[in-house]
Amino acid sequence: RGVNWADISGLQKKNYTPIRADEMSMPQNDLFGNTDVMVLHVLEGHDRGVNWAAFHPKDSLIVSGADDRQVKFWRMSDTKAYEVDTLRGHLSNVSSCLFHPRRPLILSNSEDKTIRVWDMSRRISLKIFRRDSDKDRFWTLTAHPNEDLFAAGHDSGLIVFKLEHERPAYCVDGDILYYVQDRSLMAFNFKEGKSKTIVSIAKKTGLDSGPRFMHYNAAEKAILIMTNQSYSLHLLPSETRGKAVELSSSDKKGSNLVCFVARNRFAVLDASTG
Repeated sequence: RGVNWADISGLQKKNYTPIRADEMSMPQNDLFGNTDVMVLHVLEGHDRGVNWAAFHPKDSLIVSGADDRQVKFWRMSDTKAYEVDTLRGHLSNVSSCLFHPRRPLILSNSEDKTIRVWDMSRRISLKIFRRDSDKDRFWTLTAHPNEDLFAAGHDSGLIVFKLEHERPAYCVDGDILYYVQDRSLMAFNFKEGKSKTIVSIAKKTGLDSGPRFMHYNAAEKAILIMTNQSYSLHLLPSETRGKAVELSSSDKKGSNLVCFVARNRFAVLDASTG
């Protein structure tokens, strides 16, 4: 029910030599004896057996998953280690878990046949993935060190998947290309070969950090920006409007697509309503 944090420097330094077959019956040193591995801390908090634990690639954090259906992450230092928070939502044993290599996210999978993505800052589940057949339990999980690629092993094999859209969202109006860079809506002029900032955009977190779709309304000089879990309407500078403004926004998680359907109207496709 606990996670052992151990110092294995002695084990790494120890030199083992091959032995002959006739020496196999002779007593050998215990590979995990006290001189090789020293337990520094025991992280107690899970109610049932722990199935998986992983280090953060950069920070002093550990994430663990257990048969109590919980994902916990812990902070450690040279002198102590303690629980930061618990993520609840899985309906069966948590098989494995890991930190996203570059973003404040935790991924976990379970015997409940789901893969969940958690926001470390808000402590909430951002996304739940299931296979189309929904018959196989998940057991293992790993991340590519450099690319936005993850692999999960299940009863029938494995899947490789991505969390982010790699094609940038953009829209074009004549000689102007509109796109989002960092937290700004930008306009690139093809004739001048220059970009300028139009308006700042509210910061998003978790899976909602980048736009995946944009739709331009030439009549009203307005742009709809859609992320994974929200959308916003921006009015651009015009002859009657001196500066750009964000007219409205929504954090509705069920929103799958938004687009203009008339001069002054737009529609939202909401998958949660069926």
